[in-house]
Amino acid sequence: MGDVFSSLIGQDDAVATMRQLVRHPVHAFLFTGPVGSSLHDAVIAFAAALQCSEHGCGDCEACRLVLEGKDTDVYFAERAGVSWRVDDLREADRVSRRRPLGQGFQIVVIEEVELTTTGSSPSVAALLKSLEEPPGRTIFLLSAEEVPEELDTVVSRCVEIRLKGMSADDLAAILVSEGAAPDDASRAAIAANGNLRRARVLVRDVALAERIESWRTIPQRLNGTPAVSALLASEISSSLDRAIAPLQLLQEEELERRSADAREMGQRALTNRRDIEAQFKREQRRFRIEELRFGLTALTNVYRQRLTQALDAAGEGDAKSDYRVSASLRAIDDILQASQRLSSNIDETLLLHDLMLSLMEL
Repeated sequence: MGDVFSSLIGQDDAVATMRQLVRHPVHAFLFTGPVGSSLHDAVIAFAAALQCSEHGCGDCEACRLVLEGKDTDVYFAERAGVSWRVDDLREADRVSRRRPLGQGFQIVVIEEVELTTTGSSPSVAALLKSLEEPPGRTIFLLSAEEVPEELDTVVSRCVEIRLKGMSADDLAAILVSEGAAPDDASRAAIAANGNLRRARVLVRDVALAERIESWRTIPQRLNGTPAVSALLASEISSSLDRAIAPLQLLQEEELERRSADAREMGQRALTNRRDIEAQFKREQRRFRIEELRFGLTALTNVYRQRLTQALDAAGEGDAKSDYRVSASLRAIDDILQASQRLSSNIDETLLLHDLMLSLMEL
C-alpha cells in the first residue's frame, strides 16, 4: 500500500506540492481545480497527512481514522442551502476554536467556498473573519472549483494547491484495475468528464450507452410538433431519475459499511447518519446536474457535426447550406444557454421543455 496520496491518480504536481507543504503547514489551504479533479479526495488525503506523525504514511491509526471519516478532530462544515449562510460559517468558526482531542490538529473543512459569494446574503466576510484569527492548532482546508474575484482576499490568506481534471485514459485505467471490462471502463471514463467518483458510478450503469444514444438522436426525433418536444423533455427527465440509481446503490453500500464499522467500535448506531444522508442527497443533485450537462454536450456534438457537414456542402455550392449552417449555430447557442441556466436553480423540466421547443424550430 502507498501513502495517503497514492490514490490521487493524474495529480503528480499537486501531490508533490502537498508532500512538501504537509511538513510545514500553515493555518489555511485552498484546493482548486475543475469539476472532477478529485478535490474532495485530495482534501481528505491532506487532512490524513496532517494528522499523521509520518506525514501521511497510509498505514497508521491516525491515517485510517481520517480516511474512514472517524477522526473527531476533522470537521466537515455543512451548509443548509444552496449557498453558504453566515450561520453555517459561524458554526464552522465555533468548531475551529475547539482544542483538538488528539495529538494532531483541529481541522475544519469547508468545500465549495465559491458559494460564499452567491445568494441573497453573501457570507464571504464571515469566512474571511475566521481565516484572519485562527487558533494555533487549527487548520482550515477549503476547496473551490471556481475562484471568483470576490474570493481574492480569501485566496490571499491561504496557500493554494491546484489540481487538474483527470484524463479519460487515467480514469479508464483505474476502472479496469478495479475489475471493470475495458469497453465499459472506456465509455464511463469519457462520460465522467474527468471525475473519478462519477466514473465509478457510470461504470455500474448498464443503460449508459442507451442514454448516450438517446441524446444523440434527439434532433432527428424532433418533428416540429410541441407534443413531441414535451415527450422528449419528459423522457430525458425520466432517464435522469434512472441514471441516479447506481449512485444510490453505491451510497447505500457506503452507509452500510460505515454502520458496520460503528458497530465494531461498540456504537449502537451511526451517530452522524443524518449528516451523511444529507451529504448523499446533495451528491445526488450534483450528479443529476452533471448528467444533464453531459447529455447537453452530447447533443451539442451532434449539431457540430451537422455544422461541419453544412459548411462542406456550402463549399460544393449547395443552395440550402446557408440555412443549415445558421440553424446549427443557433442550436449550439441554445444548448449552451440551457447549460448555463443549470447554475441558476431553474426548474429542470421547464428548462428541457424550453430547449426542445427552441430546437424544434430548427
